[in-house]
Amino acid sequence: MAVEIIMPKLGVDMSEGEIIEWKKQEGDSVQEGDILLEIMSDKTNMELEAEESGVLLKILHPAGDTVPVTQVIGYIGAQGEVVDEASTSQASAESSQVAQVRADLQAAGLQVPPASGTKETSQAVADKPALAEDEYDMIVVGGGPAGYYAAIRGAQLGANVAIVEKSEFGGTCLNKGCIPTKTYLKNAEILDDLKIAAGRGINLASTNYSIDMDKTVDFKNSVVKTLTNGVRGLLKANKVAIFNGLGTVNPDKTVSIGSTTIKGHSIILATGSKASRINIPGINSSLVMTSDDILDMRELPKTLAVMGGGVVGIELGLVFASYGVQVTVVEMADRIIPAMDQEVSKELEKILTKKGMIIKTQVGVAEIVEANNQLTLKLNDGQEVIAERALLSIGRVPQLNGLENLNLDLDRGRIKVNDYQETSIPGIYAPGDVNGRRMLAHAAYRMGEVAAENAVWGNVRKAHLDYTPAAVYTHPEVAMCGLTEDAARQKYGSVLIGKASFTGNGRALASNEAQGFVKVIADSKYHEILGVHIIGPSAAEMINEAATIMENELTVDELLLSIHGHPTFSEVLYEAFADVLGEAIHNPPKRK
Repeated sequence: MAVEIIMPKLGVDMSEGEIIEWKKQEGDSVQEGDILLEIMSDKTNMELEAEESGVLLKILHPAGDTVPVTQVIGYIGAQGEVVDEASTSQASAESSQVAQVRADLQAAGLQVPPASGTKETSQAVADKPALAEDEYDMIVVGGGPAGYYAAIRGAQLGANVAIVEKSEFGGTCLNKGCIPTKTYLKNAEILDDLKIAAGRGINLASTNYSIDMDKTVDFKNSVVKTLTNGVRGLLKANKVAIFNGLGTVNPDKTVSIGSTTIKGHSIILATGSKASRINIPGINSSLVMTSDDILDMRELPKTLAVMGGGVVGIELGLVFASYGVQVTVVEMADRIIPAMDQEVSKELEKILTKKGMIIKTQVGVAEIVEANNQLTLKLNDGQEVIAERALLSIGRVPQLNGLENLNLDLDRGRIKVNDYQETSIPGIYAPGDVNGRRMLAHAAYRMGEVAAENAVWGNVRKAHLDYTPAAVYTHPEVAMCGLTEDAARQKYGSVLIGKASFTGNGRALASNEAQGFVKVIADSKYHEILGVHIIGPSAAEMINEAATIMENELTVDELLLSIHGHPTFSEVLYEAFADVLGEAIHNPPKRK
């Protein structure tokens, strides 16, 4: 079947592109990666590569035409294949619609499944029996990252798919988690920039500012609405049937939504997670908030107590501290972000303390007393913390509402799944937060994709999550992939450690970001990378390079054959790899 060539959307503001020159002509043989044509947008020329091998069957827009983004401009297919433009016009319009939604979501930073029409989709469901009106090949329960990804992937593979969502599409990440918090953290970054402007020669007429929480919340809501509507539009464009309401799943693979019952050949449970709670006196006070509702607060308190020094607690604590709120963090572990490498965690604590946050570790909250519109948190070591509001942020637990009729095997409240994401009931899969393996949106994407492929094709693909990167979007950012130093020494005994600091990095110095470091852990025998830990500028971006390296089992020696651009933050990553072998140019010699 012929594959469409579309005008790409290469930036958020790009709406159209001018075709400068076709490098291939109709009838020419094309290999994947060949340059097909040259286009221009915003006075910048770009080359467009072929995504498939075959023959250039049809050019719909010649050189000189200006074409809107996502519109079909040509076809690639098999030798002798004929493209009937009339019969494909509707399909082309639908494809353009999908491409437009996809482009908008990607431009906003949201991950979406790969486009249909790729090689693997040629194995789409074939010769399947006709389905009844209320019957589907696959039913997805939950419209968060794992759910919508699974639904679209299943549709791409030829399955008739339904999705059930009780509230808004996008799940915790889009509505209450990663996306809303990043809008607030950007505000914190802007405020940090204002503080250093004068020292960089930027003299402001006034350094006075105020925080308009109404506008802050409204802007956050507008971002969320754009993305949730985008997900819904993408589902519709892929012809996924949408059911709104709480889905009750039954052992016979039926799902009831109110008075409606639908039947699935396979079920994807992607119900996500909810904020965890603790049972202590006073916890139900209206002044105690969770991460689900604090981002809708339209009046800033003077003081905020954060119960829990994990990722969410630290991110939101920093946000409100940057707004001028006195923030006190209470964490039971011996350090904040206890899942991170100890050295990185301690460095972050120092930086946040300098920013004015009060951090108390190795202590818990025994009781909360509300009086005179404020809270007194009585700690189990005898201390007290007084605050106008408190944030309960002690993690998240799987959301199992609607699954009560299933006798699923659980592990500490998490649905047990195998590497195929299949539960103890054959044909029922549970990707994402609900299985508790990696409670991260990008891990949920992968698990949802794998679950969908296995639901359609049978159990043919495993979800490999060992090298899932994780990040804390503080300022500076913190990121990790793989094992911490303590875990690596426990597993491998002798390991090699490489470190490099941002304090001497040219890009970091020029950007007022000269703080933090990169730490690399490698095995002593083969120099394979076991873990990478970063605290510093663009850590959340650089960790993706580390994840790719580790997934492909590259050694330190192989990495040092590469060249990192200058001046860049990632030079520090390269220097840390070199330091594993004692070869970092900008580090003092290692002691023998």
